Amino acid sequence: MKRVKYIGLDVHKKFITIAIADENRNGEVRVYGNIDYDMSQLDKFIRKQISKGVELKFVYEAGPCGYALYRHLTGNGLDCTVVAPSQIPTKSGDRIKNDRRDAKKLARLHRAGELTAVYVPSEADEALRDLSRGRGDVRKALHTAKQQLKAFLLRHNIIYSGKTSWTPAHFNWLAAISMPHAACSLITKLFRPCGVYQQ
Repeated sequence: MKRVKYIGLDVHKKFITIAIADENRNGEVRVYGNIDYDMSQLDKFIRKQISKGVELKFVYEAGPCGYALYRHLTGNGLDCTVVAPSQIPTKSGDRIKNDRRDAKKLARLHRAGELTAVYVPSEADEALRDLSRGRGDVRKALHTAKQQLKAFLLRHNIIYSGKTSWTPAHFNWLAAISMPHAACSLITKLFRPCGVYQQ
């Protein structure tokens, strides 16, 4: 029967800090070191460990790097768990982030069975999530740009006399505004890429 090693990964966009916990509950938990965030380097680490006749169980925190690492590992038949940072047990005095310590903690807690896996969406589900988030971000940006444009015009006592803003009539009125100073004219042009002038 193969020995199991629990691999904690502290993942950043440029590098990954790796820690290894031996399967014995009181076994050593050590930092292996840093590798570039590069699947070929990770594969090299994996081959080196597997050549020693061990089974690897990976864990890392869900974060901005997404699930590419999870898909790479599981796609190669390896065990990988992704956990939510908010669900990781933390000691009261252990608040300062440290890559090496975080990787060791993940490996140790994974070995102890004290981590709860998050749902990893399929690539299709993740694409829909990204679309939904992107749409929400664009709506917020557009709302903010509209507020800023209205505030700018109000400071120059330029007030729309119509009943409703952001209608075809309002867009035509915006497009026809002529500012007395060149700098102010440039400011109105800055809002065009935001879509506030679009009908």
